[in-house]
Amino acid sequence: MSDCIFCKIASGEIPSNKVYEDDKILSFYDLDPQAPVHVLIIPKKHIGSLDEATEEDKELLSYIMLKIKDIAKSLELENGYRVAINTGEDGGQTVHHLHFHLLGKRSMIWPPG
Repeated sequence: MSDCIFCKIASGEIPSNKVYEDDKILSFYDLDPQAPVHVLIIPKKHIGSLDEATEEDKELLSYIMLKIKDIAKSLELENGYRVAINTGEDGGQTVHHLHFHLLGKRSMIWPPG
């Protein structure tokens, strides 16, 4: 999608502080961190939100979930971490490209907000 900032980051058109990258996903540090460690994990394929994911995306979504634990380990989040997916306006989604927030290195509260 030509006007999507995360698609531009995934393609390298916009630079990012990368944590992990392969042919399917990219992980990079959030520009507005909400925890000492706050990275985003995005599929390189444009999916607007979790609501827009289809059966065709199930392998990619499974892949991402399993990679998150590897990324967390590489960031030394041995005491735990939180993964959040914001979906839609009320869910707090501000970039319309599916992304996963990985937060750690502080105690998380519940309810989150």
